[in-house]
Amino acid sequence: MPNARNFFTKKQQEDISQAIMNAELDTSGEIRVHIENTCTGDALERALSIFNKLEMNKTESRNGVLIYLAVKNRKFAIIGDTGIHAAVTGNFWDSIRNKMMDLFRENHFTEGLIEAINETGKQLKTYFPYKTDDKNELSDEISFNDHQI
Repeated sequence: MPNARNFFTKKQQEDISQAIMNAELDTSGEIRVHIENTCTGDALERALSIFNKLEMNKTESRNGVLIYLAVKNRKFAIIGDTGIHAAVTGNFWDSIRNKMMDLFRENHFTEGLIEAINETGKQLKTYFPYKTDDKNELSDEISFNDHQI
């Protein structure tokens, strides 16, 4: 069974990172993807823990979004900081989760992540448009569970 670091090919990882960069072009929002092997508890609770450890709760507008995936037991979650959570409609997160789940069920994990990134980027653009003084506050690279997290 693959582990988190090789679940996606190098090309797929580059495609996911590129999707993050593209989604963030028109917004001050920040998107991260975190992948680890397993999640022993609730995926949303684990995602919140990772969110805080990655210091995503420290963006200026509190508009970071984390997409979390545990590859071996196929758990995932999407979580947004208080700024984006207050702005989007109640079914926004469910809609993204359901689209991801449909693609994941067909073993289209790269496509599922990219779809979630694209949809998140559209919402971030609506509520947190790009400003001329924006800076990329968080890495666009996929993070993996290792000794740092």
